[in-house]
Amino acid sequence: MARKLTPKQQRFADEYIESGKKEESAIKAGYKSRSAHSIATENLQKPAIKSYIDERMAEIASKRIMDATEAVELLTSIARGETKETVYIGTADGVYEKHKEADLKTRISATKEILKRYPDNNKLVEQQIRKLKADADIAESKARIMNASTDSTEAKVSEYLDKLDDVLGGDSDGN
Repeated sequence: MARKLTPKQQRFADEYIESGKKEESAIKAGYKSRSAHSIATENLQKPAIKSYIDERMAEIASKRIMDATEAVELLTSIARGETKETVYIGTADGVYEKHKEADLKTRISATKEILKRYPDNNKLVEQQIRKLKADADIAESKARIMNASTDSTEAKVSEYLDKLDDVLGGDSDGN
């Protein structure tokens, strides 16, 4: 069963939500300034006050923060030219207000932002992935060639040393 907050606790919580400053919130809520810090710390640890603050913050967040669907809808309306922006034009006769759709650059930018959210349908991402795979294949091939070159170089050096040893009339053991 949720315990109801006193009016002073509720004022404290509301002030704290607004400012984020615990001592200042306690003073504004009516607590004495010399005990404001300890009372504020104590209030923030009380489950009823904590849950009240959490609930209020969730309400505020849900009302003020754009969710993903709303963001994509806004970008879509910009990309389609449905969203108008207000432009103020100053002339010798005064200031005029004009509503116009987004310019081409802004619409393209909005379209790119939408496509970022749908990577399966983005041809640019597909091309980038293909290029990365090709780069990886090239690097792997170069590594194989380098390893093969090292092995064949060692074999050639060994072969030359054997031939040199034969020409000099001895073997490499000192015989």
